[in-house]
Amino acid sequence: MKKHAPAALRNRDPIAAVLHEELPKSGTVLEIASGSGEHIVHFADLFGNLDWQPSDPDAEAIASILAYLNEYDGTNLRLPMVLDAASPASWEVRGADAILCINMIHISPWEATLGLFEGAARFLGGRNLPLILYGPYIEQGVETAPSNIEFDESLRSRNGQWGLRRLEDVDAVAASHGFARTARHAMPANNLTVVYRAG
Repeated sequence: MKKHAPAALRNRDPIAAVLHEELPKSGTVLEIASGSGEHIVHFADLFGNLDWQPSDPDAEAIASILAYLNEYDGTNLRLPMVLDAASPASWEVRGADAILCINMIHISPWEATLGLFEGAARFLGGRNLPLILYGPYIEQGVETAPSNIEFDESLRSRNGQWGLRRLEDVDAVAASHGFARTARHAMPANNLTVVYRAG
C-alpha cells in the first residue's frame, strides 16, 4: 500500500536542485531510509542516467516503495532492500557511487548515524563520492528557528533516542570515518542539505 509523506512533495524539488550539483554523472545511488518511496521515484525519473537503490528497515515502507515502483515506467529503479542503517555489517549492497539519506538522522537512534557513516566509508571511501544528508540540524553559532526547537521537543517526547542533532557532532562522526563536509545548502523550512566526501 502506498504511503504519502506531505513533506516529500514540498521538498523534493529543492533537494533535486542540490542533487544536480552533487551527484555523479553515472553509477548507483543508494538511498538509506527511503520511507514511503516518493522521493526516490521522483529522483529516478529526473536522473535517468543513474540507477537508484531504495532501502528501509520497515516492512510497511518496503511495501509502499514497491507500490510506487510498480507504477514507475523507467528501468533505473531497483527493487527495495531491507537495510538497517545502524547495522552496516549486514548491508547487502552490491555497490554505490553516492548515498542519499533524507530525514533519518533526527528520527532514529544515534547508532543509525554512526552506522550510516561506517557503511558509507565501505562503499564510498577514498573515491571522493558524495554522502548527501537532508534534514533539520542545530548549528553552533546559528540561531535555531523556533519551529525547529518545537520539532525537537516533539521528537524527544515521542522517543528519547530521537531529536535534532548538532551538526558539529555529525561532522565529528564523519571525520572519524575519513569524511569531510564539502557543502552546506540552506533549504526551505529551516532544513539543510549537507554533503560529505572521503578521498
